Amino acid sequence: MSRLQLITKGIIKENPTFVLILGMCPTLGVTSSAINGMGMGVATMAVLIMSNMVISMIKNIVPDKVRIPVFIVVIASFVTIIEMLMKAYVPSLYASLGVFIPLIVVNCIILGRAEAFASKNGVIDSALDGVGIGLGFTLSLTAIGAVREILGAGSIFGYTFAADVMPLLFILAPGGFFVLGYLMVMFNKIAKR
Repeated sequence: MSRLQLITKGIIKENPTFVLILGMCPTLGVTSSAINGMGMGVATMAVLIMSNMVISMIKNIVPDKVRIPVFIVVIASFVTIIEMLMKAYVPSLYASLGVFIPLIVVNCIILGRAEAFASKNGVIDSALDGVGIGLGFTLSLTAIGAVREILGAGSIFGYTFAADVMPLLFILAPGGFFVLGYLMVMFNKIAKR
């Protein structure tokens, strides 16, 4: 598999949200706006890339009996770093994402990629896999957030165009399920062409 294919498979063929249906808690929890979806996606992508690289580097020295706990410690370390950076440099996004930032530690996308890919491949390929899966997750969260924000608040990325006439349903949890379902169907229909 070429290195470009490593990246594109995470965006299309193995999209974590629309194809693998992983990471649904942050997907439905933070995508009430496009900026929240993008922020969570970028934070998750950063953790994914860095943890994949470190896990790929240490895979041969970690005993099988403690492999998963070691992976979780590596992931938790990077989540803590990202959380502190967000708190320092983007406090409004940090406050908006709230408890979902520390929950990146237990996100099945990250641990799954560590176990399925990073523990079996080299550093560069593991980093590229993290980029691809991270981009797929970021793009899907941003798309869901954008649709929910447009339909529910009449705005996108802070630009308001029709706030008075929009149904609030799409900003609330049921709207997240509707938008996720419809986008999932559209994505899979287009990807199969």
